Amino acid sequence: MISPCPPPEEPPAAPQTPVPQAPITPLPPPPPASLQAPIPPPPLPPPPPVRGLAPPHVFGLEKSQLLKEALEKAGPVPSSRDDVKRLLKLHKDRFRSDLQWILFCADLPSLIQEGPQCGLVALWMAGTLLAPPSGIPLEKLVQVAMERGYTAQGEMFSVADMGKLAQEALGCQVEHLCGGLGGPNRARVLQHLVSGHPLLIPYDEDFNHEPCQRKGHKAHWAVSAGVLLGVQAVPSPGYAEDPELPGLFHPAPSTLHQPPSLPEDGSPGAVYLLSKQGKSWHYQLWDYDQVRDSNLQLTDFSPSRATDGRAYVVPAGGVQAGLCGQALLLTPQDFSR
Repeated sequence: MISPCPPPEEPPAAPQTPVPQAPITPLPPPPPASLQAPIPPPPLPPPPPVRGLAPPHVFGLEKSQLLKEALEKAGPVPSSRDDVKRLLKLHKDRFRSDLQWILFCADLPSLIQEGPQCGLVALWMAGTLLAPPSGIPLEKLVQVAMERGYTAQGEMFSVADMGKLAQEALGCQVEHLCGGLGGPNRARVLQHLVSGHPLLIPYDEDFNHEPCQRKGHKAHWAVSAGVLLGVQAVPSPGYAEDPELPGLFHPAPSTLHQPPSLPEDGSPGAVYLLSKQGKSWHYQLWDYDQVRDSNLQLTDFSPSRATDGRAYVVPAGGVQAGLCGQALLLTPQDFSR
């Protein structure tokens, strides 16, 4: 057993001469315990390292969530009608003066994509008409598309896969059009838009977002939810002329209206699509034949994408098999034709 060390011996005190001292001022009493600054607790230990792989990065989810929350806070925005009117005034010189014009247009929200999410963003916008009031979150669409192997980073190069995704995530009816937007499909597309339902279209995107012909190198997605028809005569009753744009008619709200006669296929400049896509907040006004021709020449995968070092999901047969001459007509599950 080790005994405790004895205390050190103190040296003998030397004799001291008394020195006069000043009076000692007593110290103030310590403050009450409640006024004393609390002692901070020790810092927490760092969290243990997370095991496993980090989740894959998905373009635009955070940004898209912020945009969706802003749209939800804004509620129903009448600016869509104003945006369409601005667009029609801007392009009024393009419209044939020998025709009267009827506008059918559903109210679509806008969403800006980040990365190659144009198809999923177009589907999200369409979903607001199919699963109101706010559709399905973009995150859900991305999650399902990745789990099913339809996409690697948000891209969609298969109309068939897009249709399956729409059915599963939105619970809607899907009609997969093949053979282009002309011929017998033309009347089907126009009747669909007159009924207020969305159309998903792949096309080649020009610098101003309009359809062009680049053999699929600029493949992009848009959603159309409106159509502008040039007709010889407006059916009566059920339509009202626009007070600001003479010659333009709208279906009167809460009034039964007779569907107009569709412009003939050989009548140029008589049909325009009102569309939105993920790179602009605004509606786009596109000549129907221009969209048809762009959709019908999507044949090749972009060389720049092929060499950018990223992974893309492209179906067997390539872009031509996945996108060329194809589109989707989407309707709510409870809609009866």
